[in-house]
Amino acid sequence: MNRRTVLALAVGAALLASGCTGTGGTSKGADADAPDDPAKVDGTITVLTHRTDLVQDGTMKKYAAEFNKTYPKVKVEFEGLTDYEGEVKIRMNTENYGDVLMIPAVIEKKDYPKFFASLGTQAERGKKYRFTDYTTVGGKVYGQSPLGVVPGFVYNKKVWNAAGVTDWPTTPAEFLDDLEAIKSKSDAVPYYTNFKDMWPLTQWTNVNGSVGCDTRATTRLAEGNPWAEGADLRVGDTLLHDIVRRKLIEKDPTTTNWEASKPKLAKGEIATMWLGSWAIVQMQDAAKQAGTDPADIGFMPFPAQKDGTFCAVTSPDYQQAVNVNSDHKAAARAWIDWFTDKSGYADANLALSPLKDGPLPEVLKPYEEAGVKLLDIDDTKGAQVKSIDNQSEVGIYKPDYRQELVDLARGARKGSLDDFLTGLGEKWTEAQKNSGS
Repeated sequence: MNRRTVLALAVGAALLASGCTGTGGTSKGADADAPDDPAKVDGTITVLTHRTDLVQDGTMKKYAAEFNKTYPKVKVEFEGLTDYEGEVKIRMNTENYGDVLMIPAVIEKKDYPKFFASLGTQAERGKKYRFTDYTTVGGKVYGQSPLGVVPGFVYNKKVWNAAGVTDWPTTPAEFLDDLEAIKSKSDAVPYYTNFKDMWPLTQWTNVNGSVGCDTRATTRLAEGNPWAEGADLRVGDTLLHDIVRRKLIEKDPTTTNWEASKPKLAKGEIATMWLGSWAIVQMQDAAKQAGTDPADIGFMPFPAQKDGTFCAVTSPDYQQAVNVNSDHKAAARAWIDWFTDKSGYADANLALSPLKDGPLPEVLKPYEEAGVKLLDIDDTKGAQVKSIDNQSEVGIYKPDYRQELVDLARGARKGSLDDFLTGLGEKWTEAQKNSGS
């Protein structure tokens, strides 16, 4: 996942209510079965992608060339879209939205069968792949992510070690003490909020499930109060609030800069940021460009344990799907299967494999060595959660309420943390009642 992906997902979540009316006809068949004989699969397919960088630098053409060694009669063309969510949303009012595309976040899950061809049953695909719950409707799977990510704190190990901190903190209180040590023993900013760019604040929602080590964390959002005492989001939001309140952040959050933050963390001017495994390679690249050691870039889980074990939830990147209106479903399906299973795309991005038996990427070896438990979250009620979030206007997938939380903590707005979180919970639970949850 790159910055563009995160931004697009945040924008898509904000657009959920607007909907797409698209024709979504199913007259051409609703299934995209896996082809039996590669030699018989033919046709020209268009793949829509948000990875404009990989289209422009020729990387996608290289993938296509490798694909053609197995499927020589299929011609793959790519269309990289800068405003992916916005452009594809418009196209989906017609039947012309490529043969393969990344499922836009704006499309409601219940509408997947209108727009995408089934890749098979969840019962079968779930044995081999991660993230099948995220696109399952009526027992059938309509999309597959080619890679996954896990949340964590990206940090400069050299700065933390110099402050005398060599072990990962296991509680929020320990984490705060460690940041205090960094503040007193170095010139580094202990924690960088990325407040101005906004979208990084949405990453804090990924504490859900990681704190309580609960694969049913999404279900709990649909059925309960996310800010009840001890609930994962309350724990995460309280930690963010306390980091800011104790002045363990940059002097002025309104002047932060995402791109500038990467070399600053690489050089030790910033100690810590809550992001995800997708950010590690970007920080390592920044270190190389700054002439510092990429090995100084560390990654640690949220400071909470269940029975002595850290946990981290896994989540998918964009899900690839077959246009239900495609004239070349077999070729489109062949591309998705090959790209997921054989392309090495996840490895190239130092990301989590979508294959359940896939090896962990090198950047997650510290998690493996520390026994961090990776959780594949049950997303059966994911669509319901997004609906509640939209109706409540809380915005757990948007940055606004956490900007308000940071402002509260730094004294830029009045009120108490308890009242603020109670208010969020009241809006959320009221929306639950109205949605029939």
